[in-house]
Amino acid sequence: MSQPAVRPDEARLRPRAVALRRTVRPVRALRSGLLAAALLFGAAASACAEASGAPGAAPGDTAFWVEPDSSALRQSTVWRRQGYTAQAALIDRIATRSQAVWLHDPHPGPKTRAVTEAAARARRTPVLVAYYIPHRDCGEYSQGGAASAAEYRRWIEEFAAGIGNRPAYVVVEPDAVAQEVAGCARADASERYALLAHAVGRLKARPQVKVYLDAGNSGWIPGEHRLVAPLRKSGIAKADGFALNVSNYQTNAVSSAYGHRLVRALGGAKHFVVDSSRNGNGPYTGSGLSWCNPPGRALGTPPTTRTGDPAIDAYLWVKRPGESDGTCRGGPRAGQWWPQYALGLASRAKG
Repeated sequence: MSQPAVRPDEARLRPRAVALRRTVRPVRALRSGLLAAALLFGAAASACAEASGAPGAAPGDTAFWVEPDSSALRQSTVWRRQGYTAQAALIDRIATRSQAVWLHDPHPGPKTRAVTEAAARARRTPVLVAYYIPHRDCGEYSQGGAASAAEYRRWIEEFAAGIGNRPAYVVVEPDAVAQEVAGCARADASERYALLAHAVGRLKARPQVKVYLDAGNSGWIPGEHRLVAPLRKSGIAKADGFALNVSNYQTNAVSSAYGHRLVRALGGAKHFVVDSSRNGNGPYTGSGLSWCNPPGRALGTPPTTRTGDPAIDAYLWVKRPGESDGTCRGGPRAGQWWPQYALGLASRAKG
C-alpha cells in the first residue's frame, strides 16, 4: 500500500507552548502489509539497507532486523518518486534502521511469529515490545490493554509461543513499573507486579530471547532507589536487565549514569538497554509538554550492541521515529506516522 502523497513542506510543526512527564507509547497496530511482506520477503530489509548505503552491523555487533514495510520506507519511496530526493534521503536514515515492533493487539501470536521468522531468514534479530498490561498508560493517551489478569497471562503465552526458539530482544511493558511508582490509581500494584513477573518468566523461558523490563527514564523517577523494590517484585531477577528512556529524549550520557546507579541499587548484577531513537538533541527545555512531540529534537545513536559500556547491552530505537506522541503541537493521534516530524528528526541527526 502506498504512503499518501504528502509534500515535505505541508503541515509544518507548530511549536505551541503546550512540563516534564513521561512519553506516550505508540498505539498504532502493525500494518497488515507487514505480515505479508515479512512472510514473503524476510531478507528485503537487508537488501534495502545495502542499496541505500546504510551502514551494516560492524564485526561483533548484533545485526538487528529492519522492517521491510515501514511507514518511513513507504514515505521515502513516494517522495523519491515525486522528485523530493533530498527529503527522501533524509527519511532513509529512519527507513534503513531497525525499529522495535510494538505488540498490543488481542492476539499477538501471528505477528510475533511473522516478524521472528522473517528476521531469522534474514539472519537478523528483531526487537519486540510487549504492550498489553491491564490499565495500560493509566487510562491516558495510550489506554487499553488486557481486560483482566487472566487475559494478560493468556496474551503473554501467545506472545512467547509466537517467538518460538528464534532470537529476539523484548522490552516488557513500557511505563508499567514507573507509572505505578509515580502513582496510578487505576491499577492494583500487587497484581501489576505479579503480571510483569509472569511475563518476564514466560519470555525468558524462550531459549534465545533477551528480556528487558521497562524502568522509565531519569526525568520521570529521578530517585532511582524508588524503582528497586517494584522492579524486584516485577521479575527483574529473571530478566537480562531493564530498559531506559523508552519514547523519551534523555541523552545517552544521562541515561547511562542513571542506569549505572540503578544497577548498583539492584545489587550490581543487571545490564540495561537505552532507547536512543530521538535523543540526539536531548530533552526539550522550553515551555509546555516536554514529552509530546517536542520541537527541535533529533535522531540519536543508531541501533547497536557496540556501546562501549559493558553494562549497556544495546542502544535501540524502541520508539519508532516519526510516529506521533499524541494530538499535541498539531500532531496526529499517538502512534500515527507524521512525515514532517520525521523529516525534522532526520534533518537534525548528527550522523
